[in-house]
Amino acid sequence: MKILKLYNQIKHYEWGSVNLIPDFIGVENKDKRPCAEMWMGTHSLSPSHVQSGGKMISLAQAAGRELPFLFKLLAVEKPLSIQAHPNKAQAREGFLRENMAGIPIDAYERNYKDTNHKPEIICAITPFTMMAGFREAENIRLSLKAFMSAAPQLKEIIAVLLRAFDSGSIAVFFNALFNLSKSEKEYASDFIIENKIRETEDLSSEQLQLMKKFALQYHADAAILSPLYLNVITIQRGQAVFIPAGILHAYIYGFGVELMSSSDNVLRGGLTPKHIDIEELMKVLKFSAFIPQVLSPDSDFFRYPSPCDDFSLILLRGGKNTLPTNSGAICIVTEGELNAADETFKKGESFYVCGGEDIVFSGNYSLFVASTAQEAGAVGAQTT
Repeated sequence: MKILKLYNQIKHYEWGSVNLIPDFIGVENKDKRPCAEMWMGTHSLSPSHVQSGGKMISLAQAAGRELPFLFKLLAVEKPLSIQAHPNKAQAREGFLRENMAGIPIDAYERNYKDTNHKPEIICAITPFTMMAGFREAENIRLSLKAFMSAAPQLKEIIAVLLRAFDSGSIAVFFNALFNLSKSEKEYASDFIIENKIRETEDLSSEQLQLMKKFALQYHADAAILSPLYLNVITIQRGQAVFIPAGILHAYIYGFGVELMSSSDNVLRGGLTPKHIDIEELMKVLKFSAFIPQVLSPDSDFFRYPSPCDDFSLILLRGGKNTLPTNSGAICIVTEGELNAADETFKKGESFYVCGGEDIVFSGNYSLFVASTAQEAGAVGAQTT
């Protein structure tokens, strides 16, 4: 069989949307539970399934292998945790360490669920807002000073952070931020919620609005100040951002597809009811400025550049396209209808293209294709 329709599992995290994923894939959400992610792949925590011989089997069984990537629909109604992911060496060490400590794989305090790294690329289906990467040092300093001037009642708290920052290390600043006392964090949260703080040249209304949003949802959390030191980015439909291992980030609002190495390793630093481990997070963070490049498609057959061998993301829009595959790819239709191998797939439907034969797509559609980087390099040009 050339193409196998996928049956995927949905993750019901509290930050998800009641409507976005159900409406997109055409199912009713009777229980009105927040639907945060739909996983497409072979990861053991939520593997996709296919129909074969009248029964459901896992995608790994059908494909004859575990896929090195995990593909997701992501629906963000409330901010996700501020987080980073480990590289391969860190993931292996952390996984073995937690195993040796006897921490169950599904325990609340477990950081490392597997031995893999987790670089990722997020691509917008609707406008998508995120924070990603430390800002340039001088910009962080200017924002801290502007915030201290605009909120003099918080002068003592911000002065501590500025002194740490002026030590010359973002790591020292970050450590000082997360070592603020509970009363200091409560006071800062209350002040941000209750007062209208004026914007300035170095303190934007977007930063202030986000800090208030965070303070209302996660009171007394040091991460409510994250818009002062992280880049705030909104990508438009079809645009994407690649997030390497070790980069601090948080998704704030929007709907998109996310492609990553097949891993569920997350180190969290705030804005979440889930487990937070600042000490472990600091071990994996890259404490240097990082401004993510916004990747914009310039054709209807576009491969998003991403420096990772585990995965590659391709956008196809309309017309006739040939997809050569040696070892398979996961596809999801985001608009219109697609015809392939005598089958028709509509918006929200996903399928696995088996390796070994070229597949011709036709119709009026938009489609994301997830494959390994080696596979993506073999994908042919649009044929008309």
